[in-house]
Amino acid sequence: MLKRITLFLATNLAVMILLGIVMTVFGINPARTSGLLVMAAIFGFGGSIISLLMSKMMAKWSTGAQIITQPRNETERWLVQTVQRHAQKAGIGMPDVAIYDAPEINAFATGANRNHALVAVSSGLLNSMNADEAEAVLGHEIGHVANGDMVTMALLQGVLNTFVIVLARVVGQVVDGYLSGGRREGGGGIGYWITVNVLQLVFGLFASVIAMWFSRHREFRADIAGAELASREKMIAALERLQANHGESTLPKQVAAFGISGNMRQGLGALLLSHPPLPVRIEALRKAQLNPKALREGVVV
Repeated sequence: MLKRITLFLATNLAVMILLGIVMTVFGINPARTSGLLVMAAIFGFGGSIISLLMSKMMAKWSTGAQIITQPRNETERWLVQTVQRHAQKAGIGMPDVAIYDAPEINAFATGANRNHALVAVSSGLLNSMNADEAEAVLGHEIGHVANGDMVTMALLQGVLNTFVIVLARVVGQVVDGYLSGGRREGGGGIGYWITVNVLQLVFGLFASVIAMWFSRHREFRADIAGAELASREKMIAALERLQANHGESTLPKQVAAFGISGNMRQGLGALLLSHPPLPVRIEALRKAQLNPKALREGVVV
């Protein structure tokens, strides 16, 4: 929790400093932007928080995941027991456990509360992985929950959304004032609207790069969590199985970043990847120092 709050405050501080510099450079009175900041925070955080609160419901609806309320066979019984064991070791509440129909090897975790999360696996994973590999994947997903990754991503996205909304409009006001010869100070002209729409796309792209950088970082942490909960050997074996059978992810956008595996791109497109390349993850895990106690304390790095 402390780490998430620290990240949230540090990101907010960085955004406020940057906005302060921009307003100073362009000679903008901060008092004039107070209403804009409030509006941007409401819209910027509003969407992220609502998405977070609805994440479990949307994930079940979009993937067709079926919650295991009463295990019907040995596979479902094993799934529930393994998730329960991992959750106890990680010090979190028992998540809902679900299976969704998809040919790919994948799994995901989501939820606004680490004690009331959802962990789901694909039918393809159950058909293609052995018990040791599947156990490690479940540990990876429990690691996401225990590390509070869903909440942290929502907070970070809210800050970035606020940054995009405010900075695009601040610059739009400056451009519109310049084009009108200073006759308009609050925007509203054609220059303002063109500038805002263009810059929202540009700044939104930069914001996505930052969000995806953090997403890749937390995948390394979740791999370490999987190794701590199952074993390093099982987690490496699971990643190698993913590498040998890797295909394009069919997970919906709402939960794609929280799957065990994501899509691959080359060149600049790699900056927008939610997951690092599997060979990089395997090598990082081989070198990682494990500390099972750290996961329960929420300080996995």
